[in-house]
Amino acid sequence: MTTQVVIVLILTFVINLITTLSYSVRIVGIRTGRIAISFALFNILVLVSRTANGFQAPLLAKTVETDIKLGIFDNSATFRLIILSCSVATVLGAFFIPTFQRVLSRAVVNFSTHKSMGRLILHGFSKTGILYFKDNMTVPVKENIYSIRFDNEFPWKIFILNVVAVSILTIGVLSAVYASYLNPDYRTTASNLSAFINGFATILMFAFIDPHLSAMTDDVTLGKCSEATFRKYIVYMTIARFAGTVLAQLLFLPSAQLLAWTATHI
Repeated sequence: MTTQVVIVLILTFVINLITTLSYSVRIVGIRTGRIAISFALFNILVLVSRTANGFQAPLLAKTVETDIKLGIFDNSATFRLIILSCSVATVLGAFFIPTFQRVLSRAVVNFSTHKSMGRLILHGFSKTGILYFKDNMTVPVKENIYSIRFDNEFPWKIFILNVVAVSILTIGVLSAVYASYLNPDYRTTASNLSAFINGFATILMFAFIDPHLSAMTDDVTLGKCSEATFRKYIVYMTIARFAGTVLAQLLFLPSAQLLAWTATHI
């Protein structure tokens, strides 16, 4: 395994860990009554995620270029390992959601009082901040898991849309880069076709899934929906995210073949 692949595995893990933790931000906003500040503070981690995402494609492309020069035109095991890291990061992120909720809630209250990002960051890395994180580490409540019911009240439409969107976003860059193996003559074109796949998933996310969760967040704030119901939805979305990373394993190769064909006929 090359250095580039190891770095991509780490970056992919970080990206999916942060994305999974993002489900808890709405709950923090509801609990503290400061939804805007909650998202503003979480966006600092989002910047880390997006920066990591920017390095992912070039590093993978370098690996593909090196393999093609060596006469290697099949390295699917590496790409499937990267997808597996998405699943592992999702599970770990789900496990840390309760802890992250407590830490972010404290950060929101702290920032609301002092209104200083520098002071908040220094406090987070201070002895007090580290001890607070240690003392507030907790595991998901069993009741949240036992309350899952795949019945008529289960949000099947949003759940399935989330599974599909996550699976597509998981393989968007990976399948585009892997298409270079399948169509080396047009590998530059193929590796730049990730938007061809990611665009559809982005539409699902921003046109259907995010508005639904935003509406529920407002309903909880207005008292039209209980926090327990909303927390149950967050559990559903986390499960959907994991299912999406698993589905990505099945869609990866067909997507790469589609992009390899598209690179020639575009």
